[in-house]
Amino acid sequence: MVKQVKTYMQDKYDHLMVKAPMGLLEWLEANGGRTKTKIKSTLKHRGIKVNGKVVTQYDYQLKAGDKISISKSKKNDQFKSRYVKLVYEDKYLVVIEKNVGILSMAAGHSSLNVKSVLDDYFQKSKQHCRAHVVHRLDRDTSGLMVYAKDMQTEQLLEHDWHNIVYDRRYVAVLSGELMQQQGTVANWLKDNKSYVTYSSAVDNGGKYAVTHFFTIDTTASYSLVEFKLETGRKNQIRVHAADMGYPVCGDTKYGNGDDPIGRLCLHAFMLCFYHPVTHERMEFETPIPPLFRHLLK
Repeated sequence: MVKQVKTYMQDKYDHLMVKAPMGLLEWLEANGGRTKTKIKSTLKHRGIKVNGKVVTQYDYQLKAGDKISISKSKKNDQFKSRYVKLVYEDKYLVVIEKNVGILSMAAGHSSLNVKSVLDDYFQKSKQHCRAHVVHRLDRDTSGLMVYAKDMQTEQLLEHDWHNIVYDRRYVAVLSGELMQQQGTVANWLKDNKSYVTYSSAVDNGGKYAVTHFFTIDTTASYSLVEFKLETGRKNQIRVHAADMGYPVCGDTKYGNGDDPIGRLCLHAFMLCFYHPVTHERMEFETPIPPLFRHLLK
């Protein structure tokens, strides 16, 4: 079952208290110091909270005692990419959501990669920093990633990754009807000379890998499954899904040829970690890709 998390918002907020009942737009005009146009833009971009919950309706009726949180950040118009969405940014790190079709870092001089996209953004926004790769997602896997903005933050994240990252989950569409509601796959993973990762029930000189899975929904043809990583090995979910007998749809390396939507059906939807500098709990969650759910209808 998908764990519900509180998403850590990119924006910082001003927090105010409602003293008398009135409409949200009226109250914001009187207390937020913003024009109607700016208020509606802030609502549209989910920058207003009432009692901790995002509200987007300008005619929302407030009660005395309601707590209002107003975003102080402006919409970031400097970051534009069809392949990368900027989810969170501070002076130490960025969290992004990667689309399919882009590498995490360069594999050649002309390869499209997230690091280059971020470095270009930092340069255009006159930030004196570079993106430092901390972990990776395959080119055809989408989802959440964190990049450090300086070497010190990168080292903090890399050297204590398994303690800093306390929850990391993926969602996948598997080929076939998975009858088991939940379970764990554990074995040793090792690359062969062709850089294909294979598994073994006994120690083969590789790395021990543990994956927990939870079935969200199934049909006769497909299964929507959540995976929680206890270890983070190369191709771990893809190999373990194949070991289960239900490979990830669209997986050209470990799959069975079942490719219903023309992409690897694997998405890193949850990333929770302690901020390496401030030590705050940082919790991010993205929706399950609509095409994944559509396959289960």
